[in-house]
Amino acid sequence: MLQVNPDTVCRLIELAQSFHVREPASIPEEGSNAADDWTQQMLADHADNTSYDEFKSIIKDLDADHQQEVVALLWLGRGDYTLEEWDSVVKQAKEQWSPETAEYLIDHPLLADELREGLELHGYTCEEFVAKPPY
Repeated sequence: MLQVNPDTVCRLIELAQSFHVREPASIPEEGSNAADDWTQQMLADHADNTSYDEFKSIIKDLDADHQQEVVALLWLGRGDYTLEEWDSVVKQAKEQWSPETAEYLIDHPLLADELREGLELHGYTCEEFVAKPPY
């Protein structure tokens, strides 16, 4: 049974989408140093992106058990496991947990889709958490 708040996961999905849709900065072919060029690309691409900061803040605010469930949702949604294996997936996430959970998660370019799929396998959709107009 899913313990992490699905609404929180939906917000993480939104932030991951926002973070991953950014277009990479182009680097001229002529570079002085490949390592320096990579650093410039990362700074150019993400310097003003607050999505990652909010994503990281939400993950860090979750207790370790809930962070582990978000990782397990990623693995479930990616197709590494089935819903019937949920308890063992969470156990594996617990064994592999580290304080760098936010970084681990955001490094997956398909994170939003995989979290969404994991939630759906648990019977949740993000649409049910979207605020509806009062009419």
